[in-house]
Amino acid sequence: MVSQSQILAEPMTAEEFLEWGRRPENAEGLHELEDGRIIEMPPPMHLHGTVCALVAYFLSGYFLNRGGYILTNDTGLIVERRPDTVRGPDVMAFLTRPVFGDIRAAYLEGIPDLIVEVLSPTDRPGKTDRRVQQYLKHGVPLVWVIDPEDRNILVCTQSDSSKTLDETDDLTGDGILPDFACEVAAFFSWPAPSTPNP
Repeated sequence: MVSQSQILAEPMTAEEFLEWGRRPENAEGLHELEDGRIIEMPPPMHLHGTVCALVAYFLSGYFLNRGGYILTNDTGLIVERRPDTVRGPDVMAFLTRPVFGDIRAAYLEGIPDLIVEVLSPTDRPGKTDRRVQQYLKHGVPLVWVIDPEDRNILVCTQSDSSKTLDETDDLTGDGILPDFACEVAAFFSWPAPSTPNP
């Protein structure tokens, strides 16, 4: 839990937040930094984790085969400075990859080509919209917000327009991810196994 003294302390920088998270007493739980303040995040539920895994599964082949990569597990992304905000998107994807040896044990300051957020029952519309706007302001060209319960995807781009796709629609890269295409329904069902179960 985040103590009252941590809530009332001076706003943290992303670097201070990183060091705070490395302390053994703060290792439990999920946290983000919003305007320099630590906020605690509820642990994801079964449906949320399942859909995140399916997103990573379908995106991995596309990005890895094109020289890109994806990040999962709520990897920290610095989206604002002074005061600092560090978000942990469910999935981030990049069309180009760094040299593996250059990857540091720190929060990311780059700009993903795609961010995917998977809604949980506790997510409020205002909170989700704030996150999406922070990503777009940071320069992220494409954001998907997946609703596992209603089985739809909100697609947001830098053009200030958004659209909601349902299970009957196809999801494309909107000119940002070349030749990407996937059925929306694929994120809400198991892929067929390549080998039969014994």
